[in-house]
Amino acid sequence: MSTHTGTASAAGVVHAAIDLRRFPWIRPLVSAFTHNFNAVAPLFAGNPADESSWREAIDRVRRAPRDRERLAAALDRQLGRRSAPPEAREAARRLADSGTVAVVTGQQAGLFGGPLYTLLKAVTAIQLARRVEAEHGTPAVAIFWVDAEDHDWEEVRTAKVLDAELAVRQVALSPLDGAGHRPIASLVLDGGVESTMAALQQALAPSEFTGEMLERLRRHYAPGRSMATAFAGWLDELLGQAGLVVYESADPAMKPLAADVFTRELGNPCRTAQLARETGALMRTLGHAPQVEPVEDSVALFYLDGDGRRSIRRRGKDFVIGDTTKPAGDLTAEAESHPERFSPNVLLRPLVQDRLFPTVCYVCGPSELAYQAQLGGVYREFGVEVPLLYPRVTATLLDSAAVRFLDRSDVPLEALHAQDESALNRLLESQLPPGIETALNETERQIAERATSLKAAVTPIDPTLVGAVDTTVDRIRETLQTLHTKIIHATKRKDETLRRQFTRTRTLAFPGGHPQERVLNLAFFVNRYGPVLCDRLIEQLPLETDKHYVLRL
Repeated sequence: MSTHTGTASAAGVVHAAIDLRRFPWIRPLVSAFTHNFNAVAPLFAGNPADESSWREAIDRVRRAPRDRERLAAALDRQLGRRSAPPEAREAARRLADSGTVAVVTGQQAGLFGGPLYTLLKAVTAIQLARRVEAEHGTPAVAIFWVDAEDHDWEEVRTAKVLDAELAVRQVALSPLDGAGHRPIASLVLDGGVESTMAALQQALAPSEFTGEMLERLRRHYAPGRSMATAFAGWLDELLGQAGLVVYESADPAMKPLAADVFTRELGNPCRTAQLARETGALMRTLGHAPQVEPVEDSVALFYLDGDGRRSIRRRGKDFVIGDTTKPAGDLTAEAESHPERFSPNVLLRPLVQDRLFPTVCYVCGPSELAYQAQLGGVYREFGVEVPLLYPRVTATLLDSAAVRFLDRSDVPLEALHAQDESALNRLLESQLPPGIETALNETERQIAERATSLKAAVTPIDPTLVGAVDTTVDRIRETLQTLHTKIIHATKRKDETLRRQFTRTRTLAFPGGHPQERVLNLAFFVNRYGPVLCDRLIEQLPLETDKHYVLRL
């Protein structure tokens, strides 16, 4: 297979490792971060490929003061309410120790666990936490931050899977009360979730794991359970025994631990937006577009009340929330006494996270990497330690049949991204008997030679006939090209097996023309490979994130 840059043993899941730069959708900032860190070093706290960066990050995080006992107790109560596995609860208790650090990642509370990259983020965090312990002798806990205060309902209500015919099928929750304007954590599943579960069962190709997986999902996605808690409980089920601590970020018991971030933002309003814009300008000088362009009057907080999650804007000496104006002093005092009424926006969310947890490293997706690149000045302004960043592992999971097709055909994985037949045509051309291509090429060569002789012969008779010769030759070439196309089509008809294998592999790798990890729901993979998938990835998936891995399962 032409994509190989290294393979695992026959017993391993890694079939190929592909340089990320070969994929056209990879953001330039990600490529620079993973392959030329020095070019973007001013935007980040350290190079995760440099061991000294880890030692420095561990030292500064362990020195930073935080109420660890209160943090660990609140986490333990949350995990207890969800009946999380004992391994997860023990990991949470370890955070009470001043020597323990955290490797954090996170995602919105997508239906049934969201796309595959949710799992890849969590696996990367678990692996990194174990590496920190092994290589630095420092206790480390992997934490998954459930972004439960986001209100983007459309982004979390759907799940896509492949059915038995490998057609993309989408299942969705019916709108819940408050959907679209209230935080996801406050959206409570109703009886409609049972219809959604039935739709999922109908859409999935039955496997030996289907019954158990659906039973486990129904334990969490049940009427009366919040969207965020259902998501967190499903991750507990899959990864809690590996020590992953899943944290629902809307927990009011944790808000007092970050109240100083809220009051500082209100005490110096719009400063966060200004710092983000300044760093955005630096990003441009380094050749990268900033991820966010905050407006001048924006405050990096939301206000939470019965009307949902509303933005806060600065107007003169006051703040405006919707149609309500509040004096600055009153709102700042409210943030101090009732921090549960406030929620950070995308610029402050990482700071709240790292004020709560002793975060030595954050495992990020491409957009998060770009957001975090703008926040160094904000971290310093608030006195919060800047963590290292580590791009999540990126992978495509294929079965043995698809891997065999890639090996035999020598089709690069990225060539399957296009949804036209260009890659298939190239493959079929490569399957043509060499005599056909030789004969066609030889014919074209002879026509060109004869045309040259003919033009030399007609020029003394009538020079204008030279153009007629060229026109005639062009028509012959077009006829030959038409013949070539007909031969390819005949080959397609003759080798339908190859076409089916190509289409099947492309659908698995790029359903709907998009990378598998961004489209197909976690439930699809658990149904296909069983819950042991999580353990296999933790044990065998490499941590070198400048590669995209093809996994054979």
